[in-house]
Amino acid sequence: MTPESPGNRHAGAVLALVFVLAPAVSITQESRSLPETKIAAVERVVKAEVEKQELVGAAVGIIQDGADVYASGFGLADREKKSKATSHTVFNWASNSKPLATVAAMQLVEQGKLDLDADVRKYVPEFPARDRSITTRLLLCHVSGIPHYSNGKVIAAKNWPFQNEDDDPLGSLARFVESPLLFAPGERLSYSSYAYVLLSAVIQRAGGEPFPIQLRKRIAGPVGMKSLQWDTASTGQPHWAVGYVRSRTKEVVVAKEEAHAWKHGAGGFKSNVRDFAVFAAALMEPKLLKKETLEEMWTNQKTNDGKAINYGLGFVVQRSRELTVSHGGSQPETKTQLVVEPKRRRGVVVMSNCGYANPVAITGVVWNAVWD
Repeated sequence: MTPESPGNRHAGAVLALVFVLAPAVSITQESRSLPETKIAAVERVVKAEVEKQELVGAAVGIIQDGADVYASGFGLADREKKSKATSHTVFNWASNSKPLATVAAMQLVEQGKLDLDADVRKYVPEFPARDRSITTRLLLCHVSGIPHYSNGKVIAAKNWPFQNEDDDPLGSLARFVESPLLFAPGERLSYSSYAYVLLSAVIQRAGGEPFPIQLRKRIAGPVGMKSLQWDTASTGQPHWAVGYVRSRTKEVVVAKEEAHAWKHGAGGFKSNVRDFAVFAAALMEPKLLKKETLEEMWTNQKTNDGKAINYGLGFVVQRSRELTVSHGGSQPETKTQLVVEPKRRRGVVVMSNCGYANPVAITGVVWNAVWD
């Protein structure tokens, strides 16, 4: 492997150094700068929603005037140990890892290292050729035709040069690389996490450094996301939320522990809610990306026949009343939601350690409590 196409043989050791969970600190005055009446209203409606949904734990972050102004936990991070969920509790981001990968990709576009409309094989030539080109743009807006986990035939590679190397996105490609496309690239919208695993490999190759190193250097470090980390097994990690699911009898039980690190930019990261809010706030300022790049991300993309879809580059984009940008995340042990109004520089993020949670409902009641 060349220096421009980093492999994974030292990835585990590197990542142990890249994402180190910060010590717990109290909520700063800045994070409590909402008026006390608003804080009381938020905490009242969130507690009510947590009880209504029978959630074990949740956390909420609020962004106003382009800055994170509130972060708090509700319920329990660990029901069996009776550990409270706080602003320091670490939850899986699940598919909200995709916006992280999107920002990393668009930074490379700004640097002239990544061409959104070039075939991905320019960067990952090992990926099998298709009848029509699959570009990074198509990966970002979910029109590549690459299947999701179970919506099509998924075929793992038998002879893949990075076989069984899941701590590298190139290795994770082995899980689906031989799968037939669901449709011709660009034909229609079909959400795909596997597409974002491929995107992670493209970013790694185009950026010339391991994917998580790029996230640390260009995203987590510059905005101070100290708790962002790879979603490896939870053993020995502080502040980690235990996940919960509903059994067939509707009983709330502990979810099977699963490390999602192999998903990389599709769903492989976790942090506390404060850092989730910090990331959301950074999307509304030219901190990580230039203003024109942000506007490009917020532009609804089109299929081959010119039909606009509700995805921009890496985010759901809606323009019914006000430009609203959002993304959700779902894994058996977590649900997350990010919603921002970039022009009004405000937003809400929600995390829960329950796979049956409805974070959109929590986002809605918080939004109403603060701004409506």
